[in-house]
Amino acid sequence: MIKNSFSILNGIGERLEKKLWRNGILTWADFINASDIDFITSQRKSFFDECLSSALKELDNSNAVYFATTIKRREHWRLFDTFRDEAAYLDIETNGFMPGNGGYVTVVGIYDGYDYKCFVRNVNLTCENLRNEFSRYKYLITFYGAGFDVPFLMRSMPDLRFDIPHFDICFGSRKIGFKGGLKKLEVDLGIERDETIRNLDGYDAVKLWEHAQRGNTEAMEILKLYNKADTVNLAKIVDFIYNKLRLQTGIEEYL
Repeated sequence: MIKNSFSILNGIGERLEKKLWRNGILTWADFINASDIDFITSQRKSFFDECLSSALKELDNSNAVYFATTIKRREHWRLFDTFRDEAAYLDIETNGFMPGNGGYVTVVGIYDGYDYKCFVRNVNLTCENLRNEFSRYKYLITFYGAGFDVPFLMRSMPDLRFDIPHFDICFGSRKIGFKGGLKKLEVDLGIERDETIRNLDGYDAVKLWEHAQRGNTEAMEILKLYNKADTVNLAKIVDFIYNKLRLQTGIEEYL
């Protein structure tokens, strides 16, 4: 999808992107190789040619950091097919308060599409461990992570950096008409959770942490199972959301 995308450029919106497609300009290479485009001035085209040539070079080099800063955040979903095999699915749990008011991260779950890793406060949850883990990835996938998980982690661990493209499924699902949180989306898509955690929510996760801190090992195991579902289930949803977003662009009509 990314090589079909022109709305990533400043000054080109989805309407002009579709106009390019209608006129047979379907890829970055098509745009660059066109001697002229009637509805884009030669000066603007020269500028866009440079932008797209740089983007092609960085894409060949698999430079995810480049795209994190040059592509509008709302368009990061278009990179999913490119970096899906190097993506980290992320979800965190907290003690129910915000940083600065006694809030802290209790559990961080990271899934790479094959293995789930759990980082627990006072066990293995450190900034260094998270930095080392995130260094393995080129793409981040969350549900409302842009509004909660990422800023919470960055406020809790100021030395932690997120400089890779970020596909927030929450905003993607809103764009295609879904409403509600992750649990409702799972139900709508027929994804079932283990009976042990089926009816749990974020408040329950806070209470489980409190029980675990009082020595309840079962509560800790349930909390980790809950976080694992929150994290791993993102991988069961992302293809559906991405494909719907892709169809919504209208690109299939011109390919």
